[in-house]
Amino acid sequence: MKRPVTSGAETTNPAAPAAPAAPSTPFAATGSAADPAAAPAPGLDGIPRQRPLTVSVEGVYVAVAESVPAAAERAPASAAAGSVPPRPLPARLRSVRPWRLFPTPTGTPFTFGYAVVLAVTSVVAEYADPDLVDRVLQASSTDVAHLAQSPVRVLVASALWIAGGLTSAYVIAFLLVLTALERRIGGWRTAGVFLLGHGLATLATEIPVGLSVLAGHLPESSLHRYDYGISFGVAASVGALAGLLRPWLRWTVLAVFGWMVIGDLIAFTDPMTNWGHTMALAIGVATWPLLRRVSSRTTTGTRETPLTARACP
Repeated sequence: MKRPVTSGAETTNPAAPAAPAAPSTPFAATGSAADPAAAPAPGLDGIPRQRPLTVSVEGVYVAVAESVPAAAERAPASAAAGSVPPRPLPARLRSVRPWRLFPTPTGTPFTFGYAVVLAVTSVVAEYADPDLVDRVLQASSTDVAHLAQSPVRVLVASALWIAGGLTSAYVIAFLLVLTALERRIGGWRTAGVFLLGHGLATLATEIPVGLSVLAGHLPESSLHRYDYGISFGVAASVGALAGLLRPWLRWTVLAVFGWMVIGDLIAFTDPMTNWGHTMALAIGVATWPLLRRVSSRTTTGTRETPLTARACP
């Protein structure tokens, strides 16, 4: 039989790649361990025989042996020791940060600075000369006589003292309530809510006293009674904060604080001050529509607010 004649290109171009023949079995091209001596199918006549494409079993073993130490180095130490990795905390627990309940210089600058001022004045009232303290408190009182002479000065000065000192329950309420409110609406708005409740509740309680003195129902000494402290501002802040809380917490806060001020009013120990607390709480509740709009803008980022400001749904 004559040998097939090949073209010139096939004989003169030995570097041209030859199409490999399809293996007859799955193991023909890989040289697997099942048939290590299997050889690839012969190529076309006139083309130099190609190097067979085989995979050495020993090479596979070596590659696997080299990859195991590398994987062991990348594995965490706990997995190498055989310990079970700790489960991550639920999202609700990860979001709980107790230190955010109290003021900080960067997160709540208004509340923090105000708390420092109140701490200083409380220490002065506790340890300074009693006669000096009495004169200073009398000059800071928002009684009818002082309101008629210099209302702005006494309204500001009366908010620098704590009636009852650092042991008053309003100290804890001040820290918790104003911190939470400032983190939601910012420092300037928190100061506005506090001063609004402090000023309006003071005027609402002192003006009737002046009118009663003019009508002859109260003695003239009522024009000079002591009236100072932060309780009206705190009550207004409680009412304002309640509108930004979740419904179940909102009504709980209002019920607890409302029961306190109504209980004091029923006791009738200081009716003008107790009426002032009730009015201040109502003033804070009246700010809900405005504060909710501000809070929604804070959430959507349409206005500049502190990084810590956040609105509770």
